[in-house]
This record gives sequence, C-alpha cells and structure tokens, in this order.
Amino acid sequence: MGKGGALSEGVLKKILLSYAYVAVWIFLSFMVIVYNKYILDPKMYNWPYPISLTMIHMAFCSSLAYILVRILKVVDPVTMSWDLYVKSVIPIGLLYSLSLWLSNSAYIYLSVSFIQMLKALMPVAVYTIGVMFKKESFKSETMANMISISIGVAIAAYGEAKFDSMGVVLQLGAVAFEATRLVMIQILLTSRGISLNPITSLYYVAPCCLVFLFLPWVYVEYPILAEKSSFHLDSRSSSGPIILRICEPRCFLLVGKTSALTMNVAGVVKDWLLIAFSWSVIKDTVTPVNLLGYALAFLGVGYYNHSKCKR
Repeated sequence: MGKGGALSEGVLKKILLSYAYVAVWIFLSFMVIVYNKYILDPKMYNWPYPISLTMIHMAFCSSLAYILVRILKVVDPVTMSWDLYVKSVIPIGLLYSLSLWLSNSAYIYLSVSFIQMLKALMPVAVYTIGVMFKKESFKSETMANMISISIGVAIAAYGEAKFDSMGVVLQLGAVAFEATRLVMIQILLTSRGISLNPITSLYYVAPCCLVFLFLPWVYVEYPILAEKSSFHLDSRSSSGPIILRICEPRCFLLVGKTSALTMNVAGVVKDWLLIAFSWSVIKDTVTPVNLLGYALAFLGVGYYNHSKCKR
C-alpha cells in the first residue's frame, strides 16, 4: 500500500511538473507574440522594422545559447563537421530567417487573431511539402483532412473584417518557409542521426539567421533607420521581449519532457487564448464567420495531430 501510494505521488508530481512547464511555455510564447504585435503595429508602438526586431531576438538567442552551451554547459554541443554544418544547418538557418522575417512583418498588416487562424495551415503545408520530398506518403484520407483545414481557413479569411492582401501573402509565405524548414530538418539532420534539442538548435541556427537577416536589413531597413534616427527602442518596449527570449530556451528544454500530444493541445490552447486576447484587449474585430472557419480548421488540425500521435 505504501509503495503504491509513493508511486502514485511520484507520478502525480511528474504530471504536475509537466503541466507547469507547458503553462510557462504557453505564457512565454503568448507574450512574445503580443510584444511583437505591440512593437510593430503602426497603431501601437509604431516601430515597423521587422528585420531589425528579429535581428535583436536572434542576437540575444545566439549569445544566450553560447553561454548555456559553452560556459554554463547546461547541454553538450553536437559533434558536427564544418561540411555538415554548411550543407545542413545553413540551409535550415536561411529558411528560419525568412520565416521569422515574413511572420513578424505580417503583424504590421493583420490582427493577432487572424494570423493565428492562418497558421492553422501549417499541417497542410508540412504534409504537402513532405509528400513532394517523399518524407510523407500520400493518403487520400489525410489529403481530405488537409482540404477541410484549407476550407476552414478560407472561410475565416472570407469573414475577416480587416483583410489585407499584403499581410496574408506575408503570413502564407512564412508558413511555407517554416513548413519547408521542418521537412528539411528531417532530410538534412534527422535522417543522418543528428538530433538537436531547443538549446543546441539555437546555438547552431540562430547565428546563421542573424547573418542572413543582416543582408536584407542593410538594403531595406538600415537606410530608413539612419534617416529617421530610429535605431533604439526605449527600455519599456525592448526589455520585455529580451527577458522572454532569455527564458524561452530553458523552458523549451523542460517542455521536451512532455508528450507530443500534450504540446499539440497546448498549442491549440495558446491559439484560442491569443484570439480571445486579440478580441477583448487589443479590440480586433473577430466575426462569427471568422470563428466558424477557424473552428472547422481547428477540428481538422486536431484530427491530424491525433492521427500523428497514434503512429
């Protein structure tokens, strides 16, 4: 009896810790998105320089990852040759930089709620690209599910009160680049037996992103920033994202102890919280057609995640 009680207590403690980690992850991810929207939106802080903001994030992520891996030795670096780094990590870094650039740019044009609805297309993009690169097998049932998700997002877009074509193109581009990045990780790293945890991933990929973002920054944003003398963010606006980025890698490492199904559910919870926040606090318009379309897409995504976790 005593042993059974001790076992139950130990299991309960692990469950509570897992959910605590997930709750912290939801909070941090939620706040990073809200901060990005606040800083970039012309109607809020009005600092519409997404490349610069992403470079700030990547610079801190690179520095923090170096400290965690090389100085504090929280995790061990992965043994990787220069040739493997160039052929595998750098392409992934390029895709990640493009995904971050476009997704942050979308905050200038679209509401947080609508962006979350468009992100529901991620499984569609990942599956389609996976089939193209023969990492996924084509199944009519799965494709029907992808079509239902797409129809749901299309309905949500039809009901969007402040539809902006440029913002939609940017967000869809971000989804496409992110989906390609996820497939490339399977092809270039996982298939070669290389597994990167969230901290080592930042350690290797974030510096690449910083370099790739610097190139368009010089031509796109630097001239405007130099002309307007808008190089600095005040401490109130810049300290928040920096603190959140400092906390993220450690949190992601802890979240790695939970199941894939738990994280999929957590992602859905985060999306609904962001939609509710966008409507209630930011005062973005969320129409019944929006919600109907996203609910349909949500059901499709939920079914897809459930199917993936059963494999």
